[in-house]
Amino acid sequence: RGAMSDTIIGQGTKIDNLVQIAHNVRIGRNCIIAGLSGISGSVTVGDNVTMGGGVGLADHLTIGTGAKLAARSGFMSNVPAGEIWGGYPAQPMAEAMREIAALRRLARARKSGDGGKN
Repeated sequence: RGAMSDTIIGQGTKIDNLVQIAHNVRIGRNCIIAGLSGISGSVTVGDNVTMGGGVGLADHLTIGTGAKLAARSGFMSNVPAGEIWGGYPAQPMAEAMREIAALRRLARARKSGDGGKN
């Protein structure tokens, strides 16, 4: 029993080693939470959510049903149902990949000395 409210873990949810789950957390059914992850207080995780290893969730967030959270990502905002998010700070994965590609192009341009023209 929690001091204020109980932490509830849904049926069929699998939790790996070295996972910290704080007070007043609600985790849905059939979730997978990989090791070295941390869930801060008053977080709500929907059903069928997959969390990669080393994920950190700030307090009072809602992770929508069916969301997938990439490993080693830091979450400071809610994740809509069914979306794939990752990075630090976490964002929709398509945006994160575009940013990584842009940074790589910039690094290549700087290395080649063309100022980003090619």
